[in-house]
Amino acid sequence: MTTATLTRLVRLFGTDVAALEAQPLSAGELEAEFVQGNLRAIRFKGHEILRAISYVVRDRDWGTFDPAISGLVVDAQDEHFEVRYAARCGEGLDYVATIRGNAAGVLKFSVTATPDRDFETNRCGFCVLHPIVGIAGKPVTVEHCDGTKEDSLFPDLIDPWQPFKSIRSLTHTAGEGIEATCRLIGDAFEMEDQRNWSDASYKTYVRPLALPWPYIMPQGISNTQSVELDLKISPPAAAKSGRRDTVRVSVSGRPTGRKFAATGLLVMPEDLQDTLDHSSALRAIAPGFLLCHLDATAGHGEAELNGYARLQDRTECRVLLEYIVAATGNLDCEFYDLALRMEKSGLRLDAMVVCPSVDRQSTPPGSVWPACPPLSDVYRAARAGFPDLALGGGMVSYFTELNRKRPPVTMLDFVTHGTNPIVHAADDTSVMQTLEALPFIFRSARQIMGDDRIYRLGPTFIPMRQNPYGSRVFDNDLNERKTMAKMDPRQRGVFAASFVAGYAARVAEHDIASFVAASLFGPAGLLGEADNRYPAFHVVKWLCSLAGQSVIESSSQDETKILPLACRDPAGRLSVLLSNITADPLTVKFDPGAAEGALTVAILDEDSFAGTEVKTEELPVGSRVFELQLKPYAVALLRCKV
Repeated sequence: MTTATLTRLVRLFGTDVAALEAQPLSAGELEAEFVQGNLRAIRFKGHEILRAISYVVRDRDWGTFDPAISGLVVDAQDEHFEVRYAARCGEGLDYVATIRGNAAGVLKFSVTATPDRDFETNRCGFCVLHPIVGIAGKPVTVEHCDGTKEDSLFPDLIDPWQPFKSIRSLTHTAGEGIEATCRLIGDAFEMEDQRNWSDASYKTYVRPLALPWPYIMPQGISNTQSVELDLKISPPAAAKSGRRDTVRVSVSGRPTGRKFAATGLLVMPEDLQDTLDHSSALRAIAPGFLLCHLDATAGHGEAELNGYARLQDRTECRVLLEYIVAATGNLDCEFYDLALRMEKSGLRLDAMVVCPSVDRQSTPPGSVWPACPPLSDVYRAARAGFPDLALGGGMVSYFTELNRKRPPVTMLDFVTHGTNPIVHAADDTSVMQTLEALPFIFRSARQIMGDDRIYRLGPTFIPMRQNPYGSRVFDNDLNERKTMAKMDPRQRGVFAASFVAGYAARVAEHDIASFVAASLFGPAGLLGEADNRYPAFHVVKWLCSLAGQSVIESSSQDETKILPLACRDPAGRLSVLLSNITADPLTVKFDPGAAEGALTVAILDEDSFAGTEVKTEELPVGSRVFELQLKPYAVALLRCKV
């Protein structure tokens, strides 16, 4: 395969389905983007005021309906704009929308929805997203539906439940001299901390979760809601610097005291044979470990353990077992039986993480927790069955579930959870913005487990492996950008390589022992047809080579564009990974600090990923600041020449 045989969209995103176009709206210094009937990137004087205002209709599995928009009218003037349209969701719900904004900093989004038959939904109404960077831990005034006001703070550590309920308005400082009040009219709203799911936002949404869902919107009964944003501007308000296409990145050379995490690969039973048949590719990647999945409720047992043992023999990889506990009978017997099967298979484990099957499903606020033995009983039985093995617990799903059901960590050697960037939004911008939420997740998880537990991240890739919030993950036969999708086409493109590199940069900022970046085959695979290597193959291979190296201080002038990761090996050689997490070409001015010796660079982008390796070039000798051109979503690896 050569990149020339693929379209540019496929090289970048793994699909010829183009991203939805955003239509810019502006009135004076008020700006927003209009996308598929909703607003995002709402700014004033360059300051982000709100991340999004969206009218959202959800099905019974929390899937989001894709509205069919008609009659769109956009009237854009210098000092004001107005948008009007009609939309239909699924079979039975119509709504009409109006959006108005003006240069004084006033924005109003109104919708009237009318079902033409009884319409089942989990949620129908507005969601407003406040950004997190520069907002977390800062003051907010909450006006409640009864008219009372509460002076509080946006949560810093991630709140497992709703930080605010019965909301009529939220007022916060969005920038120096800019006070933003967001009023929500037409129903009772409450807020959830979307950082739980790695969304980079606080979400204020309609219909309290304490009310039953799904529910029925009666035929012919209209519902009207509106969101009103009102900005008060004081004279000190200054414009924030605009877009930049040059980003400075520097390496100080000072050690952080942390070691870079081991990068692992997931092996699912359904992909085991393909993985066995391509064990040479595993050896080429040299992952720090394999996370092998075994589900007692799916009938997994002797055949899967024997297959994992053969894979270990062929690759000499360390193996961590992810065991889904049936927990329907005697726990001691379940783990004793597992230990016997393990011994018979010859599989040698480095560690095992255990999770009751029922804990894979989320228990939202106001819901009844499913029947499950106490986690202390599960961990005690696992210890008895495997007394000499490192034992992990937590959640095999996401941080949300760990935050809401916190394990007795003193019984564990390590704590784990995964993340997924397409739970609530799947557009390219939102997926990359989840990288902003990771530092908050990692700090919050560390607060749960304490400083003396090892922190291991589970699967962290873009496709959704399992849906804790519904009965299934969604098919994606059309290769779209789709929430809660089992297959995401971007896994095949440069986009996923950039996401993995950016994720690794965030991991390096924290004391994390390992993370699971991909699998060799399956939806999160690194190999395609005819054994073609997807772009992320190369990045994961690079990351595996950095495991255990000393993380050294590095900084990016703009972390919304370039994320750096810098390591030094025992011989003192520098390695720096730079990820362009944007859709724009960028110039990076890179200062390697006191690094000695010549540097080489390998740049993976839309034109360079084909083949078994990425071309490496030597940088000019004598330069102390190097200028690199990074195409959209490109990843660069700079290394001291050996």
